Amino acid sequence: MDVTTLILGAGAAGMMCAAQAGPGTLVIDHAKAPGEKIRISGGGRCNFTNLHAGPGNFLSQNPHFCKSALKRYTQWDFIELVDRHGIAWHEKTLGQLFCDGKSAQIVEMLVRELRAAGADLWLGTSVVGVSHDGSRFSVILDREGRRIPVTAQNLVLATGGKSIPKMGATGLAYDIARQFGLSVTETRPALVPLTFSDQRFAALSGVSLPATTSANGTSFDEALLFTHRGLSGPAILQISSFWREGDEIALRLAPATLYEDLRAARQEAGRVNLTTALARHLPARLVEHLAGPLRLTGNLADQSDARLRAICDALSDWRHKPTGSEGYRTAEVTLGGIDTAGLNSRDMQAKALPGLYAIGEAVDVTGWLGGYNFQWAWASGHAAGTAIAAGARA
Repeated sequence: MDVTTLILGAGAAGMMCAAQAGPGTLVIDHAKAPGEKIRISGGGRCNFTNLHAGPGNFLSQNPHFCKSALKRYTQWDFIELVDRHGIAWHEKTLGQLFCDGKSAQIVEMLVRELRAAGADLWLGTSVVGVSHDGSRFSVILDREGRRIPVTAQNLVLATGGKSIPKMGATGLAYDIARQFGLSVTETRPALVPLTFSDQRFAALSGVSLPATTSANGTSFDEALLFTHRGLSGPAILQISSFWREGDEIALRLAPATLYEDLRAARQEAGRVNLTTALARHLPARLVEHLAGPLRLTGNLADQSDARLRAICDALSDWRHKPTGSEGYRTAEVTLGGIDTAGLNSRDMQAKALPGLYAIGEAVDVTGWLGGYNFQWAWASGHAAGTAIAAGARA
């Protein structure tokens, strides 16, 4: 079987690429349904992009690499596509856009787009082997137990990273990239809960509050969640991309006004217990947990300015050293990937092997939490797909 373009992976980037590449394109995926990560994202409503998406929201060894694709296919372009398909959406916090209905609407939209462009989609299909004879790629596929040889002018690596292996995630894209001479940077779980071997927060499991988390010079202001295994919530998922084993994280739990609020409360109601006063600003279970370590005893009237300041300082810089993370099992994305030094930033094509493309999560471009990784999938898939289509017309 001969095709113009073979896309490995029917995820966000792969389907977007197929919708641009057009006739002669075959998209394959080992799963029984396309866009599995899209379906489970955003609590089933798909945080499909972010109003504030830009190069500053992405991590890479080359922070400039993502600029071209993101500039040429923006969040506004994807919103226009969503609107054209009549999918209702809403903005949550921090520019995050979600479907009003189910995330399956985004999957269905992408399938309609790729089929309208003349591309084919094979599910339940895996890769057995890949080679290149100097002019075309030869790929052996396994489709429902049948070996099918396919030759293609273009091969697109869109199989993602290692995150969520229970969905079948593997390092296939990295293996193929290395086979053809591309380097792969260090990969690690990202947007992932952090864990502590001593389960020090088990008693606080389920407690959530707004917080600032910091690590290695980067900070995020979002919700923090205590779990039996450690720390989670958006604030922790964000900082996990910047944290490394052996590093501390700093948690700011106290509102910026806490010191002045406690002083004012001391003037008005000095007989109120200190823990009661603090529980007006922080979850009661957290205050109870901290009562011993911070010696939270007595009434407000018993506390000097220096004592109140010391308490507030402790709550503003609560430091802990995580043992590790929950790993790829729960990580939303993979940090690192195919080295951008070997790719053309305009069309995502390998510099050393024309016809080989890498897009989406497989590449060393990782977004923040909040729809940014989907926007990279749309932008990089669009960049590769339009370049393939342009080459076919030339």
